[in-house]
Amino acid sequence: MDLTTVFCDIDDFCREFTLESPQELLSTPSPRRNRRAGLGLSEIMTILVMFHHSGGHRNFKGYYTQHVCRHWSGEFPGAPSYSRLIQLVPRVLWPLLHYLGTRRGEVSGVSFVDSTPLRVCHNARIHSHKVFQGIARRGKTSVGWFFGLKLHLIISDRGDLLGIRATPGNADDRSTVPAMAQGLSGKLFGDRGYISQKLFESLRAQGVELITKLRKNMKPKLLALIDKILLRKRALIETVNDQLKNVCQIEHSRHRSWLNALVHLLAGLTAYTWQEKRPALSWTAQEREILNQINTQRKLLLA
Repeated sequence: MDLTTVFCDIDDFCREFTLESPQELLSTPSPRRNRRAGLGLSEIMTILVMFHHSGGHRNFKGYYTQHVCRHWSGEFPGAPSYSRLIQLVPRVLWPLLHYLGTRRGEVSGVSFVDSTPLRVCHNARIHSHKVFQGIARRGKTSVGWFFGLKLHLIISDRGDLLGIRATPGNADDRSTVPAMAQGLSGKLFGDRGYISQKLFESLRAQGVELITKLRKNMKPKLLALIDKILLRKRALIETVNDQLKNVCQIEHSRHRSWLNALVHLLAGLTAYTWQEKRPALSWTAQEREILNQINTQRKLLLA
């Protein structure tokens, strides 16, 4: 991931970005001081995105003081102190959210949905945790209980991000799927946690077919051979979740501000979209042609 390429793309976006943030839409009863920053929005966004792709740095303070201020002083001549930069980070939440929307991948007809927990503290410190108080909730996964948030994802067979939602840890995985699936078509593969007749009918009305594995107490259901094969490929989204956590570092328990934590989450997701090699299913030209024919026939039937 090249620094100049990322900055130019973000800077072009910021030049056209004019949408006011929710804070600017609210009237303030008393005037507040608005100091001019040494870095522009595009520069702050670039630094955050590059951190989540640095690999060698596990904390943002060390990355900024030891790498940005030393090795990129020419690229960022107005770089302030670390404490001042932390004060500026919340300013990029709104533009970074919209910029991530521009990095959405192309719909290919095959999508995978899943959720992953984002723990904000160890279970032993739940009662004393205050940063995410009122935001994080206790949730349960297949490996046990956690306290934090849930990240819901829909990806394509090429590993591109198609839909993203963050919810409290106790949210139902199925509740976010209809909103994330807006604009999708073809087949959407999920685990047994997404089994719901209501959700199936809702997605079908949007032109999306939800396919999941069956529970042990459910009657057998006939599936096409290609659907059975793709259900076995659902581990692709698990690989994406693993890269988001261990490469892009979207999860850790050292946040001192929930607002800055959301900014770093968006920056990590953005950094993932800039990866040159993302997890993807390998298709032959013949398999891709067959898949395109199936999607075309399905669209005609739904029409």
